[in-house]
Amino acid sequence: MKRPSVRRPLFLVTVAAATALSVLAGCGSPGGDADTNTTSSQVPELGKDQKVSIVFESYNFGQAGAWTTTFNDLIGKFEKAYPNISVTPQKPKGSSPNPAADTVSSLQSQIAAGAPPDVAQLGFSDLDFTIRSLGAKPLDDLFGKDAVQKNFDGAKYPYAPTARTLGDSNGKTYGVPFVFSTPVLYYNATLFEKAGLDPAKPPTTWAEAEADAKAIVAKAGGKGLYLDCLTKIAKDWCFQSLVRSNGGRVLSTDRTQLTYDQAPAVEVVQDAQRYVKEGLTPVLAQKQAYESFARGEIGMLLETSAIQATLQKGAKGGNWDLRAAKMPAFGTKPTVPTNSGASLFVLSKDPAKQRAGWELIKFLTNEAAYTEISQKIGYLPLRPGLVDDPAGLQTWAKENPLFAPNIAQLGGMEPWVAIPGNNYLQIRDGMMDAVERSVYQGADPKSTLSSALRQGTSLLPKA
Repeated sequence: MKRPSVRRPLFLVTVAAATALSVLAGCGSPGGDADTNTTSSQVPELGKDQKVSIVFESYNFGQAGAWTTTFNDLIGKFEKAYPNISVTPQKPKGSSPNPAADTVSSLQSQIAAGAPPDVAQLGFSDLDFTIRSLGAKPLDDLFGKDAVQKNFDGAKYPYAPTARTLGDSNGKTYGVPFVFSTPVLYYNATLFEKAGLDPAKPPTTWAEAEADAKAIVAKAGGKGLYLDCLTKIAKDWCFQSLVRSNGGRVLSTDRTQLTYDQAPAVEVVQDAQRYVKEGLTPVLAQKQAYESFARGEIGMLLETSAIQATLQKGAKGGNWDLRAAKMPAFGTKPTVPTNSGASLFVLSKDPAKQRAGWELIKFLTNEAAYTEISQKIGYLPLRPGLVDDPAGLQTWAKENPLFAPNIAQLGGMEPWVAIPGNNYLQIRDGMMDAVERSVYQGADPKSTLSSALRQGTSLLPKA
């Protein structure tokens, strides 16, 4: 059966009530030592002529341009390699301007209707909930730990150690980390030159970034900088990185207390609020900021590399020089990049669809797929050895220096920490709403964050 075109789903608003969650280890922590390398109940291989159809839900299909075209191309190649497996791609059901924000509610509504997708792409901050309430299957149990680890090892290049366990919980692998980025400072070298700045010397600290932003506004007539970490729609992956880089956390290391009203987080929000008040940061929604930067209007943008292709297209069309640097530091404190992105999970209860889904996951995370994903979109290759391979990404990486800061930050990356409990979305959204109101609406950072924290604390699981 030929692959259908990407479907336009009916948007559902009913969200099923979630079941209670257990408090799990932090995202990226493997947990216990349970032996999952049993074979008695593993899913059998598909028969030679066995036809299987599966549904793959990914927020990439809700984003126009390089995302949809790249993943449609990969699925087409998969179906050619596996002619007995037909894949229907679909975006999450919802109406959010950021399709990734609709993933959980979309799956809840489909599960309630009894027809969830067979494979789904979900964010790292959703890991606990995905396992306990959305029914993600432990891949070790379905296919054997050896097979799962063999996929991580790859045909030639293994996963980066910092990425390998991001979909693990309690000693088992539930999700295969798929695509992610670390926060990258994209900057407009043309505006730098107009402002009398040296584009070969991007800011390495936030104090330098603020000074550069002032020069861009005063001398180049541009907008200074935009941090896509400070709105609810952006989620909290990058905000966590800023807070960690300032010496703090949004959640205690034992995962029992919210800590985002402490000095490091408050200082981050105070600085960003000052940028807005001083006219250095424009008051824009996330998508508006993408478009403004792509038009060459903003000097600096802290952002995921997932929109790199969009920015490159804008720079080429607008005839301006796009460059990238590592995330700036808070003075002499070391930067702590966290990861955006998502893992791939098997949700199907049908053995044949589970096996077909596993074949799709392996295909989408092999060396060839990462070569294409990195080149066309800008996501990190989770098999970094490809960067040194002449047959992989070596030539492309040399020709695309925008790629370098992300790779440089991979080794020191820390996981995007998942907030525990059934109410994690309300807690996260409450935190980011407080950040957004403080930065863009002038609310007092300390009291606003403290108020949100008290509400969030009431929603945490009880010890």
